[in-house]
Amino acid sequence: MKVKTTGSPFGSVTRTRVLLILKLLGASYQREVARLLETAPSVVQKALAGLERDGLVSGRMMGRTRSYTLNPRYFARTELDAFLGRLAEADTD
Repeated sequence: MKVKTTGSPFGSVTRTRVLLILKLLGASYQREVARLLETAPSVVQKALAGLERDGLVSGRMMGRTRSYTLNPRYFARTELDAFLGRLAEADTD
């Protein structure tokens, strides 16, 4: 899945693309996101760690795998969902 972005409102294109993937899938894990974005897992892990540190993403262990979702407790979650939805629509045009 190629998700393209024209800017990087979340600090980097990778961070923005990871957020879009999580918005579209609901939940995912590092290797799946890396496969979908066709990038190295280490790059995705760095983006996920930063997004989790910043509170936009939450992760939890499911067995030996860490699953990530958009943080439901993020203070601007409604606005984040709306913005990511608009970015996703713009990428399909």
